[in-house]
Amino acid sequence: MAEIVVPARGETVGLVESRLDGGVLTLTLRNPPANALSMAMMEALKAALDRAREDKAVRVIVLAHGGKVFSAGHDLKELTAHRKDSDRGRTFFTNAMALCSSLMQTIVSHPKPVIAAVDGVATAAGCQLVASCDLAVASDQARFATPGVNIGLFCSTPMVALSRNVSRKHAMEMLLTGEMIDAQKALSFGLVNRVVPSGEVQAAVAELAGTIASKSPLTLKIGKEAFYAQAEMGLSDAYEYTARVMVENMLARDAEEGIGAFIEKREPQWTGE
Repeated sequence: MAEIVVPARGETVGLVESRLDGGVLTLTLRNPPANALSMAMMEALKAALDRAREDKAVRVIVLAHGGKVFSAGHDLKELTAHRKDSDRGRTFFTNAMALCSSLMQTIVSHPKPVIAAVDGVATAAGCQLVASCDLAVASDQARFATPGVNIGLFCSTPMVALSRNVSRKHAMEMLLTGEMIDAQKALSFGLVNRVVPSGEVQAAVAELAGTIASKSPLTLKIGKEAFYAQAEMGLSDAYEYTARVMVENMLARDAEEGIGAFIEKREPQWTGE
């Protein structure tokens, strides 16, 4: 794999621009024209996310994009070039899909909430990237698709994120037809949280991210982890697990502070402990 260069906060290095403002880290994809998820792009994005994991200054992460395309998914030219390998690309394809799966799981397991800001097209693994984020804000010009079926390559890995965010029938409709859906349909499917006029995505995301960033970072971490963990459990196990989580959460200093501040009618002072 290519060497990973991790941008410092507020700098642009290669494929990912990193900017921290008020606890909100914006990671902007810059791989024009399609922001394809090449191996280098996935490595750079995963490295930036990993770096933010232990950065206490980061409360919320926003995935944004330069240009008119959020991401068109895997770099098909890069994949096709490896058909000339002695194994017809099997090793490279295996590594590419493993890295993509690891990237998506990094987002889901990340202790910080991740918001997708989409003001363009998100297709295939690009749509998977949106579905993997905890929240998504789209412009009314945004469009989404899992079009692999159109080129003989079913969007099997995007299916994982998609089927965990929208109903089965809506997911199957997107996967089986490969057709593009507009932002309003994506909203009705549950793929995005909000749709705003084109040009207002940045402001809408900033407001949403700011609201989340004002909460206890420890509480956000506990809640996000518990949300995804209980979603994979049966009802009884989910309640047993979340009851344990709430007990531990109650014992945290931030819960003590937050409840005390509510009773005393004052603003809480979070310590992240």
